[in-house]
Amino acid sequence: MRMQASHHGIFRHIAQFHPQLTAFRRDLHAHPELGFEEVRTASRVAEALKLTRVDEIHTGIARTGVVAVIRGRRHDSGRSIALRADMDALPMREENDFAWRSGKPGLMHGCGHDGHTTMLLGAARYLAETRRFNGTAYLIFQPGEEGFAGAKAMIDDGLFERFPADAVYAMHNWPHLSAGQVGVSPGPMMAAADRIEITVNGKGGHGAHPHLAVDPVLVAAHIITAAQSLVSRNVSPFDQAVVSICAMQGGDVGAMSVIPRQAKLVGTVRSFRPQVQDMIEERLARLVESVAVGLGASATLDYQRIYPATVNTPREAQFAADVAASLVGEDHVVRNLPPSMGAEDFAFMLQVKPGAYLRIGQGRDGGDPGCFLHSSRYDFNDDILPLGSALFASLVEQAMPLSPLDEENR
Repeated sequence: MRMQASHHGIFRHIAQFHPQLTAFRRDLHAHPELGFEEVRTASRVAEALKLTRVDEIHTGIARTGVVAVIRGRRHDSGRSIALRADMDALPMREENDFAWRSGKPGLMHGCGHDGHTTMLLGAARYLAETRRFNGTAYLIFQPGEEGFAGAKAMIDDGLFERFPADAVYAMHNWPHLSAGQVGVSPGPMMAAADRIEITVNGKGGHGAHPHLAVDPVLVAAHIITAAQSLVSRNVSPFDQAVVSICAMQGGDVGAMSVIPRQAKLVGTVRSFRPQVQDMIEERLARLVESVAVGLGASATLDYQRIYPATVNTPREAQFAADVAASLVGEDHVVRNLPPSMGAEDFAFMLQVKPGAYLRIGQGRDGGDPGCFLHSSRYDFNDDILPLGSALFASLVEQAMPLSPLDEENR
């Protein structure tokens, strides 16, 4: 993996304990835990942090969250930087057959959070051993990213009052970028994720006599079709949004001639700007009601805003890209990575603090991305562990540099 000559030192330092990082990551993979249930994971993280001799270890934040504090060789700058990694797994069955596959049926690290946690631990070890910065580093090991809003829970539990960072950074592996590449962009990186549930109430009856009933399945079908016009005819081509109806429930598949009384639709809305989000919620509510009334039924919309959009602040995004370029070279940094319509609860941290969310490539040799995130055959690429750790650590060192005199006197 290519590294800039001026930063070979940090990479070589971390590469010395690459085997230990790999073993730790695979142990986490074999023992996945869901959001707010990461008891073993948090314990292993705290144990590893203790061995690295960080200055402080705080546990039990938002139930299973962990924060480590590392002070630089000097810390009279008054500056502080936070780094965040997520720890939780997914409720899905793994179909891999390697030795470190999940030992828990129905649970799997299918998104690489085991790798993110390990990369941050690698950075903790390096920073605690070298302390080549002037300030304080806060390392946040967060529970419950996968749908549990663990970032918000940590904030609500006083995260930034106790650890008042000037800026916060996180990264996520990205199989469609080659190993050794880093992607970041000022502005939106991930979309807001909203959950919609539409309940259609009609009048049950016999399928042979539909004129005596009000068919909620038919009404639901019209709503599904009409909802597709929300983006194509209401959202500017210069904006991006998605409305997807992903599930429908109505009637009994064993009762072929029974028109049910009720049908339900469940789906998601994705967008980047609050104005677009507000418009879709308002117009979808009107569409649902109007279509139902026009067909003799009634319908209600339950619109839940789950995660806000993940939006990088421009200065911190540029800084993170510059740090990445200092490690892997400018030609390996994608500075305007297209945003994803997926969602990420790091968004809550970026609503409180300036910062940036990065993508670290983990595609295999020859450009093979392997399996994408949330695949039952996904696995984190252990080859990128040293780079991820070096990138985390370099954000701290370059945001809070020692003076040349301090460097000479070390």
